[in-house]
Amino acid sequence: MSSDVREEWYDADSKTAITIVDVAGAAQRLAEGHLCGPTSARFLAEGLVEVSLVSGELGSAEETVSLQMKCKGPLGGMNVECSGDGKLRGYTEKKILDEFDGLGRADARKVVGEKQIQVTRSAPGKILSQAIATNINGYLNQSLQRNASIKVWAETSDEGKVLGARGVMVERMPDAGDKDFKWPPRLNLAASSRTILKALGFAQAELKKTSPLQFGCRCGMERAKAMLGALSEEERKGLPATVDVTCHMCGRTYMVKTGA
Repeated sequence: MSSDVREEWYDADSKTAITIVDVAGAAQRLAEGHLCGPTSARFLAEGLVEVSLVSGELGSAEETVSLQMKCKGPLGGMNVECSGDGKLRGYTEKKILDEFDGLGRADARKVVGEKQIQVTRSAPGKILSQAIATNINGYLNQSLQRNASIKVWAETSDEGKVLGARGVMVERMPDAGDKDFKWPPRLNLAASSRTILKALGFAQAELKKTSPLQFGCRCGMERAKAMLGALSEEERKGLPATVDVTCHMCGRTYMVKTGA
């Protein structure tokens, strides 16, 4: 399993920041936890790449960025999150898509269809910012007014194993002039970072910072117990002696005694 990481590069000549992320490890862990088929696993991996790319400026470990997608396609939607210390979690609404699974790389237009995303930046107990867009680049350009663009790649086997999950964000600084960045017609995101930078025209870029990324969820036995504790006495009376409580964000299941 890969070593998940966020790399932040800077090309001084063009005044361009380039962020490269790899989240294959976290994507595989979540795909396994949710028992995802190959199609759901791929789109979950892509969502984790996107949220990892836009979370690099969080101010503390407690802050988070979440990306919630609602769509009209059979995937149903998705919710992914990255914390300030690089912890990733998330899920897709549908885990198994029989009409696509095992039939090769599915067309995103057929799986997702018309969509809308909501990006929320939050700290414990409060929302710091929130914006709605049709896609992640629209969020960057319109909501944040940043001259930035993102490319994402993820691949899964027919058995649902995540073979790769990487992405690049290219952002020209405000004082870089009016010239917009143009993506090359073919870009292999499975290649090394240096190969990607060369293909983008930033062969001389310098690595400024690396940050670890990994699967991480705030669920736990105490939270599971607290959820059952919030039920009324009448509701708890109808429960068996133990119940399974599953975290919808990561797929972990906790066996909790109810006292019945």
